[in-house]
Amino acid sequence: MTVDTSSEQKLFRATTKSFLAKEAPISRVRVLAEQDTSFERSWWRRGAELGWTALQVPEELGGGSVTGKGILDLVAVAEELGRGVAPGPLHPVNVVLAALVDARTGPDHGKAIEELVSGEKVATWAVYEPGNAWAPHTPAVTATQTAQGYTLSGTKDRIEAGPQADAFLVTALTENGPLQFLVDSDAPGVTVVRSRSIDMVKQYASVEFDGVEVGSETVVGDIDTTAALIDRQIQVANLLQVAETVGLLDTVFDFTVQWAFDRYSFGRPLASYQALKHRFADMKMWLEACHATVDGAAEAVQDRAENSAYLVSVAKSYVGWRSAQIIQDCVQMHGGIGITWEHDLHLFLRRALLNRELLGTPEDHRRSIADHLEL
Repeated sequence: MTVDTSSEQKLFRATTKSFLAKEAPISRVRVLAEQDTSFERSWWRRGAELGWTALQVPEELGGGSVTGKGILDLVAVAEELGRGVAPGPLHPVNVVLAALVDARTGPDHGKAIEELVSGEKVATWAVYEPGNAWAPHTPAVTATQTAQGYTLSGTKDRIEAGPQADAFLVTALTENGPLQFLVDSDAPGVTVVRSRSIDMVKQYASVEFDGVEVGSETVVGDIDTTAALIDRQIQVANLLQVAETVGLLDTVFDFTVQWAFDRYSFGRPLASYQALKHRFADMKMWLEACHATVDGAAEAVQDRAENSAYLVSVAKSYVGWRSAQIIQDCVQMHGGIGITWEHDLHLFLRRALLNRELLGTPEDHRRSIADHLEL
């Protein structure tokens, strides 16, 4: 867990943890999965009331953070959601907010920010495209300029919370370069098709934009600032994702250690066997290293440091790589019960594997690290 250095941080985390324990326990996650529901709007609005959507939004735009360091507070929320594989569109909403808040030029999106902060509406980033790997700066969806605005054509997929979204932040290519648009999900020509997901409650969608006409007021930023906006969105998205993953790793490791002390073999607890002690020691070192990389990346993103993109890639590469190893080891430690539907292990494994593959795989981020080191 990231170290909370102030009483305000400790209180904020404790409040979030208490809310999630009461309103979104793992048993509730299973119920939502059985109902084929991703999350409840009323529940999300209550999370927004706790400040989950306001942390990186300036006070003059209706936001505010607990400590004055909104990204660090947001990372704490993501960790706590991860500890219980909780539902909710924390990642997509806050990534869209990162773009809207940073878009100092172009049309004003104050009303959209207000609606997202209040939890009244949900928005998500439409950046992936069918058949394409992680390439956020080079979209295939096109935006053709017209007298009234633009016409969007193409398809996006792997959109988190796509079936529930009220709006999409669409990254598209104009004749002058990439540009982003905030498009209503019910706009004429927008077709949303739900996609299957290995996660129990997180839902995704593909969206077709068939000659969708949007006004100039939907543009987020401008041509000159779009690259920087996308870079910031990538950092926030990956940071929240890896923070969620280390939160779930904490839970899995803790209950596996407890299982090893409670389970006896030949009159001795499993935790007393030297070979298993070595495996636990390895997992603990990997887990602490995961925390360290996330903490370093969070500080850099908060401070908008020059090496923030590099440190985020380090965190995504390492956490994505080690998380699967740690949870698979925990599954083996549990024996046969670890692979049953009734045990919660698979809920955590599903979320970790999903996080590993999206927003750039560990291999993608290793290439980014190599590119940075070559400069």
